[in-house]
Amino acid sequence: MEIGIVGLPNVGKSTLFNALTKTQNAESANYPFCTIEPNKAIVPVPDSRIEKLAELVNPQRVQHSTVDFVDIAGLVKGASKGEGLGNKFLENIRQTEAILHIVRCFDNGDIVHVDGDIDPIRDIETIETELILADIQMLERKLDRYKKQMKGDKSLVPIYEEGQKLMEHLSAGKLAERYENRDSDVAQPLFKDPGLVSAKKIIYCANVDEDGLLEDNDYVKTVQEYAQSHNSAFVKVSAQVEQELVGLDEGEQAEFLQEFGVSESGMEQVIKQGFDLLGLQSYFTAGVKEVRAWTIHKGWKAPKAAAVIHNDFEKGFIRAEVIAYDDYVKHGSEAKCRVAGVLRTEGKDYLVQDGDVMHFLFNV
Repeated sequence: MEIGIVGLPNVGKSTLFNALTKTQNAESANYPFCTIEPNKAIVPVPDSRIEKLAELVNPQRVQHSTVDFVDIAGLVKGASKGEGLGNKFLENIRQTEAILHIVRCFDNGDIVHVDGDIDPIRDIETIETELILADIQMLERKLDRYKKQMKGDKSLVPIYEEGQKLMEHLSAGKLAERYENRDSDVAQPLFKDPGLVSAKKIIYCANVDEDGLLEDNDYVKTVQEYAQSHNSAFVKVSAQVEQELVGLDEGEQAEFLQEFGVSESGMEQVIKQGFDLLGLQSYFTAGVKEVRAWTIHKGWKAPKAAAVIHNDFEKGFIRAEVIAYDDYVKHGSEAKCRVAGVLRTEGKDYLVQDGDVMHFLFNV
């Protein structure tokens, strides 16, 4: 999973990136465009289940699922026409699976705002307008191409007509992600090669100061209401607090967060929201060499889930041995689960469940 961190200049993107990834390779500065090239960091997905399995199995190594966070250069009005660093922004965001939209929700006279004052909804609409305008340009080129091609290929007519409807949707200032017919077969070619940037799933992230973490201010409430009204995900974090967590051990972090009435770090909240948004889940493999989490989409059957380990696992799939996570923890080992009769043998049609501990048998 790759999440692009976006937002207007000086909303705290790079500060939050540094904190979330526990790195300092994204320069934070009090001026626009301090991030010129996208910064990437691979972050392990926090999951207490894999730690518990490791305690029971005592493997040589433990491997979490991972998320790529991409800190992308700031955006300004006119980006779709190449203003600021817009072209670079749009190309980088096109490669991500989801957007973490950082919105400034705190007052601080020492940190300038690109538009002079704090207005979260205006800031959101500025970026979303640029995404939509970029998609309109992209869609115009696609429709021109379809119009020429369908003279000799009538099968393209429905796609062209669907594209006109999508153009009306975008021209009304609506994101492609909210297009009602987006998942239909006829609309799919319009959303691919290249993809539409406004079709990405969005997590709206209210960046607050310490006071805002303790109690929702009016800025936070407006962002949360906006997210809810558009059926989008919402998180509230403090980049300032997250940065202070860097370097603390697990116990110290929990104690520090408790002072603000928060049980999870910003990174944990964002990753959970990302998994939910994209319909992701994890299954585990557990052996003496390695205990590992594997990320798959909900609804995947066993052979496809096996392919994330190696394509040969899917090609030569025979069966899967499956233990529910709770059963594994209850009995303490694969051998004891087998004796207790909770280890199941599943075939090609088995829908993998979140937390399954699996062993695949295959033949190539």
